[in-house]
Amino acid sequence: MDVIRLLGIRDTPLSVDEVLAAVGDHAAGGTTIFVGTVREQDHGKPVTRLSYSAHPTAEAELRAVAEKVVADFPVTALAAVHRVGDLELGDTAVIVAVAAPHRDEAFKASRRLIDDLKAQVPIWKHQVFADGETEWVGACE
Repeated sequence: MDVIRLLGIRDTPLSVDEVLAAVGDHAAGGTTIFVGTVREQDHGKPVTRLSYSAHPTAEAELRAVAEKVVADFPVTALAAVHRVGDLELGDTAVIVAVAAPHRDEAFKASRRLIDDLKAQVPIWKHQVFADGETEWVGACE
């Protein structure tokens, strides 16, 4: 079975249960999951709404990031999904999960997965603030 169990860029709500089930593995002694949610403020300013957009190559870039994590860490299973479209405060924007033989490996691989996803996968966030100002934030930081 492929170590990369679930990858996706979706315009529908994300499920922690789906991601956690995808990385279930009897060889794993540790499983980490990170859930990124829409917060009510950024830069100390209230956010009223936001949306995510992805380049058509985003899923291929996400796979490249996942493959690099799998090559660099002894993971037994990996999953990552990111939401696009309009999101409300509290909505889940991204979920990554990693299973590995030991917790330290799972934590390190999970951290690399979310950091590289944010730095390399072409997904952009458009924030609208309460004062009417807007901001585009590139996922490729």
